[in-house]
Amino acid sequence: MSVPVFEEFEPAADCGCPGCARQRRDLALGLPVRAGGHPAAHGARRALVLVTAAGVVLGGGGGAVATTLPPPTVPFTPADPAESAWASDPGPDTPQGGREPLHGTPGPGSQPAPDSTPTTGQISTGTLRQTNRAEIINRAKLWVTAQVPYSMEKYWSDGYRQDCSGYISMAWNLRSNEWTGSLDRFAERIDRTELQPGDILLFHNPANPTRGSHVTIFGGWTDYTHTSYVAYEQTKPRTRKQPTPLAYWENSDRYVAYRYKGVVSGEGTTGSGATPTATPYPGVAMFGPGANNAYVTQLGRLLVDRGGKQYYSKGPGPKWGEADRRATQAFQLAQGWKGKEADGLPGPDTWKLLVSGKGRSIGGSSGSSGSSSNATGFPGRGSFRPGQSNAYVEKLGKQLVKRGFGKHYLSGPGPRWTEADRRNVEAFQRAQGWRGAAADGYPGPETWRRLFR
Repeated sequence: MSVPVFEEFEPAADCGCPGCARQRRDLALGLPVRAGGHPAAHGARRALVLVTAAGVVLGGGGGAVATTLPPPTVPFTPADPAESAWASDPGPDTPQGGREPLHGTPGPGSQPAPDSTPTTGQISTGTLRQTNRAEIINRAKLWVTAQVPYSMEKYWSDGYRQDCSGYISMAWNLRSNEWTGSLDRFAERIDRTELQPGDILLFHNPANPTRGSHVTIFGGWTDYTHTSYVAYEQTKPRTRKQPTPLAYWENSDRYVAYRYKGVVSGEGTTGSGATPTATPYPGVAMFGPGANNAYVTQLGRLLVDRGGKQYYSKGPGPKWGEADRRATQAFQLAQGWKGKEADGLPGPDTWKLLVSGKGRSIGGSSGSSGSSSNATGFPGRGSFRPGQSNAYVEKLGKQLVKRGFGKHYLSGPGPRWTEADRRNVEAFQRAQGWRGAAADGYPGPETWRRLFR
């Protein structure tokens, strides 16, 4: 009996045809786990070798042994199929780890995912867990502090896979482990100029996911040039936070900026444009001596916005200090409260006024519901971008000049947005004590409110 001859085919690295792309993927899946291969594929391949060997021994080389191997299975099913779209569309089995439920989180049997449309696979906003930027960054910091080792095979104690896409799934508080080929379903694409902390920069290489595919969390610009940013990322050997060139060290031009659909931004809008409720009161235990958390930072920033900057020599920061108590008390006294109602510890009423912008600010001015509230509605960030020309740009420029922040104008101001407009806005923002992404020269709702009040 003659032995069949097989010709080994090596796919071209730069060929984009479906055949070569499939062959490159199959070769990647054929790698051993220690070299980056997927454990499920490795297990199936090992079983095939064992069964084939057994067939040769039992069959004596004369008869063919037909053997059907069951496909590799994921040990757990999603706790909430409404968000875990992998239940109905698990996607390709990739060396990255693919889409899968949280490790160690059993649930009911897989069901079709009602939030995944058959045409685009996008996840509906209504089924996502809402979060804010501070919570995303704080979750990202957990792995940085824990120095979680990088792995495409292992899972951290929170159930998320220890690779770059598992890290984003954790920071966004998703109910499933996603991969670079599925994270965009939970987000909307944005321009890089719109990046804010908690957004991501994603490069997915569909031809060969193991070649360059990566994702990082945007933590804020490092300086006014916007050429580098603080990146939170899961990479070898462990989770790290460090200044990174925009968008990354390699394949920089191929990274795309995305914003999680369920994020609640500092301006009170979600990534999809919906208006959420204000951040609920986190409880009295979050404030006072010994407290150290993101809510203390949020409180301090709200107090600074309402006239409390004079109490802070630095910060505000996550650790509760005397500056927080004095600024809180000043705000409470501005409301006319006395005694225990003005003890410097924020209760539900103090918090509600601060997050909603209502009540009287420190120094006697009223909040958004008072007589000095802004009479001109903010037209939206899209009105102030390179190439834009409209009446709002000219109105902004004239107000900057009126407030003493027009030194960068050589002529005008006029209706076309220019670098002079941006630099004057930046000067105004820095005069408010803002730094980093909060003083990027592009007006937001709070910049607009302060400028025109």
